[in-house]
Amino acid sequence: MAPAEGSISTLVAGLWLLNIVLDTGGQLAFKAAAGDPAAGDGLARWKHMAARPWLWLGIGSYVAEFLVWIAFLSLVPLSEGVLLGSINIVAIMLAGRFLFGEKLTRLRVAGIVLVTLGVAIVGLGA
Repeated sequence: MAPAEGSISTLVAGLWLLNIVLDTGGQLAFKAAAGDPAAGDGLARWKHMAARPWLWLGIGSYVAEFLVWIAFLSLVPLSEGVLLGSINIVAIMLAGRFLFGEKLTRLRVAGIVLVTLGVAIVGLGA
């Protein structure tokens, strides 16, 4: 049974959510790898990061996300896909706040609201 006109199929919604999880997870893993205060500087920093699982988790997340993104884009128009994908910014900012204590200024919160509204509008019109 095909989805009703103006709605998103279960497959598209699942790929979209998986993309959000993988992109957010990858960004958080990279932040954890890069933010280790014991890493040192220069080449020593890169060696330290390469020996930690966070860097490899981030790379793995990005490889998986790439495959999911291609599958997602094969099912939706590019203009809708890119706009729906922008919700990743919101997920990453919120996760950064809760996991790394990053600041959410009024301007960032306004950006979160605007991006979320834009994604909702695109999602409703899909």
